[in-house]
Amino acid sequence: MGPPKQRSVLALLLVHAGRPVPLDQILDALWDDEPPEHAVNVVHRHVGALRRLLEPELTQRAAARVLVRAGGGYRLDVADGALDLLEFRGLREQAHAAATAGRPAQATGLFVRALSLWLGRTAAGLPRTARAHPVFAGVDAEYLHAARDAADAALAAGQTYRVLPLLRQAAESDPLNEYLQARLVLVLAAEGQSARALDHYQAVRSRLANELGVDPGPDLRDAQIRVLRGTVAPATRTHPDATAATTVTAASTTTATTAITAASGGPAVPFAAALGDATSPGVRPAQLPADLYAFTGRRAELEWLRGLLPAGGGAPEAVVISAIGGAPGVGKTTLALHWAHRNAHHFPDGQLYVDLRGYDLTGAALAPSTALRHFLEALGVPGENVPPSLDGQTALYRSLLARRRILVVLDNARSAEQVRPLLPGTPTCLTVITSREQMPGLVASHGARSLRLDLLTVTESLEFMAKRLGEERVATDREAALAIAGQCGRLPLALAVVCARAEGRAAVPLADIAAELAESRDDLGVFAVGDPATDPRSVFSWSYRTLTPAAAGAFRLLWMCPPHGVSPQAVASLTGLTPREVGPVLSELTRASLWNEPAPGLYSSHELLRTFSQELSLAEDAPEAREDARRRLFDHYLHSARGAATHLYTHREPLALPPAAAGTQVVEFTDTDGAAKWLAREMPALEAVITRDSDHGTGAHAWRLAATLELVLDRRGRREEQIALHTAALTGAQRLGETEGEGEAHMHRVLGFARIRTNDHARGARHLEQALELFTARGDVPFTALTHRYLAFLANARQDHREALAQYKIACSLYTGTRAYVGIASVTNEVAWTRLLLHEYEEALEDCHRAVRIAARSGNRNIEAAAWDTMGVAHHRLGRPDEALEAFDRALAHYRALHDASLTADTLIHRGEALAVTSPGEARRAWDEALRILDALGHTDADTLRELLDGRGEESADSRVGVRTPHTG
Repeated sequence: MGPPKQRSVLALLLVHAGRPVPLDQILDALWDDEPPEHAVNVVHRHVGALRRLLEPELTQRAAARVLVRAGGGYRLDVADGALDLLEFRGLREQAHAAATAGRPAQATGLFVRALSLWLGRTAAGLPRTARAHPVFAGVDAEYLHAARDAADAALAAGQTYRVLPLLRQAAESDPLNEYLQARLVLVLAAEGQSARALDHYQAVRSRLANELGVDPGPDLRDAQIRVLRGTVAPATRTHPDATAATTVTAASTTTATTAITAASGGPAVPFAAALGDATSPGVRPAQLPADLYAFTGRRAELEWLRGLLPAGGGAPEAVVISAIGGAPGVGKTTLALHWAHRNAHHFPDGQLYVDLRGYDLTGAALAPSTALRHFLEALGVPGENVPPSLDGQTALYRSLLARRRILVVLDNARSAEQVRPLLPGTPTCLTVITSREQMPGLVASHGARSLRLDLLTVTESLEFMAKRLGEERVATDREAALAIAGQCGRLPLALAVVCARAEGRAAVPLADIAAELAESRDDLGVFAVGDPATDPRSVFSWSYRTLTPAAAGAFRLLWMCPPHGVSPQAVASLTGLTPREVGPVLSELTRASLWNEPAPGLYSSHELLRTFSQELSLAEDAPEAREDARRRLFDHYLHSARGAATHLYTHREPLALPPAAAGTQVVEFTDTDGAAKWLAREMPALEAVITRDSDHGTGAHAWRLAATLELVLDRRGRREEQIALHTAALTGAQRLGETEGEGEAHMHRVLGFARIRTNDHARGARHLEQALELFTARGDVPFTALTHRYLAFLANARQDHREALAQYKIACSLYTGTRAYVGIASVTNEVAWTRLLLHEYEEALEDCHRAVRIAARSGNRNIEAAAWDTMGVAHHRLGRPDEALEAFDRALAHYRALHDASLTADTLIHRGEALAVTSPGEARRAWDEALRILDALGHTDADTLRELLDGRGEESADSRVGVRTPHTG
């Protein structure tokens, strides 16, 4: 195949077989740095040589058939069966389809055939430059994912013996892949090799500690616990071709409990296994939005949907997916929700719903991973236990739904690719999808049943109007009602707008309303582009023109609002109205059905109305007015979020913000409860502002809001979402290019900390180093000191506690130079925590006492409470229960006065640990109180504590110290 670079070109083309590879990608794969001056000519020569090898009969005048020009580069067309990678992908897709259809044994066989094609790492024989290209790593990742999925299928089928050799081979190729190693532990246990499974767990645990400085993640820990408890189902030796039903059960796993001491190296670390907790009877999601009270018609469609359920009321025999397609405004969501409410009783385990925002004005459709996190949390999975990868989330989601009867409604989907990861894999669940598209890919690959929703019939249109306006009014002037239906194109959304206005004009004959509609079409040519069935602008315009000037001005701007819904304060900020003025405006828009209130105090609108609003604004409002409105809206979210975060985290240096624009309404908070509730309710809008300003705005609001929300996002535990938001904000800050890079510095700082939280220490360190350089250049002492504290956190995560102390010393020096006593107290408490990690308990106590004195002098009860909490842990480790309880009680007194529910619960947990041996009843009461608080907060630690209270966890306080962070954050 020629010299190394020529082989590299061929390998790149093969990996993309059937798809064009742009020339710049080929250049990247061949040269590390800048390609040489004649690099393009070199590529052309290699392509020519490859053509002669692949098509020896090719003449100079004949057109190439195998390696052809395409898409600004080249494409390699490969015949069926000529490339093992394509065969692997085909077999893998068939296996996934079989697994989704509930045929794990067939899926296992297909996965085995696919994995058997693998002969080693992709591009292993190529030069280092080419070998390091991400596309080749991607192929290896496909192989590893297939190995993991093969294990899942084999475990489900009881045929783990078929995959064990291949799984071992895959696990050896990526020894730090925790998901893969966890599957190997489970497969070994299913094969009756529990002791070997536990040995393998310990080997992986040691490797993670030695090479990465981290403990096993939830997948590995869950696998270990399942082996120790003997809950891994043993394999059955059924040969795939056997005609008899003879099976042989794998060796018993009961030896697991006797191997605990020898194999685990000490007490098992408990893990609130997502599967076990989320499938408990108490977790029953009920996420369907409200049904439409005035639903009418659609009898044929409802009958069709009824046919999705078995006549006898049992579960279907295969996975059932219904895709409801149709034009915008035709009533897809209304139909899906009405049917779902009427048939919810067939799904006793609950209903899941998500708006995928496939056609949002910003183009920001909901990512499958975000939707999966939404579902997993609804199913009871703590945020920190959600796998980071999309594949891991999908696997956990489908495992949670297995054998449960749940209805899944995926609303407003953009494409089949968006919904595939959200599809259950069990026939006990039913999925209803709404989309403008017909989803032919799902019909072909998943057997989805497709329903095309058309316009209302004439009869249904009259029923629609009668339900809203009264049967007598419609019957009295039937001809006018027919005219209105025709002018609305029998489109439900347009009819709803007309009926809303007609309801408020009960004395006006329908004939007059029909005449007004007819007249409006003649002078709205700027908006009308055709049949009102596909372009309802004329109907919207007819209603819009009746609005008061204040309501009309507000409607033109409402497209700028985040699609999830906005508060009256946000609308007041956007429009420049006062809170007193905005109430009547929103009521007017709601009465006109141009805006709706899906929940008390939360307003939103249909996507078609938002589009119409945008068109009006672009046509009628000056660019300066739109920019002023955007700034007021973004300032509302930024300054309100800063107030909420500052109220919750008094110990952190608040970010300095430019003054809010005149007319901005900023929410004021009087207690931590109100601040926390506001942040929880507005988080989707806050995230939308960050994304929108990063992509389409100046970037100034994006980075400031992302920095303001740092601790809020951190406490939620959604690391990947946090990293994605901060990465987007970093891009906006870099584009903004502010003097000396303030925004860039903050985004590197928060990204560094978030990366460390995900054990990505290398990238975390790089971000923090860049932040430190930028803050130092700016002379920003408070945030330079905070970055040193983050570097100390990184050092502790790497088990380099002496380096952590060195970083804290620098931070303390900076705080001392500016007499920042709150910062000094925070660092002193964090130093005490580091002493705990070093088992230097007496030294930790000295630092705690010092932190208490400084915090008390500076009047910061938050840090004083945190230091008392750390002191209590130190006394407990020294075997001084009385002193520990006194310290915990002092901490609790402060936290309760501060209304800090989360840390009150944390300290109650510590207090329970100190009482566990001497007063188990009192310890139980402390833990019960902590659990009530965490449940009320919806905190991710609630399930872990519940496991402890149920007698399933025996984690030592020492191990808690190793993974927790000091309260000062």
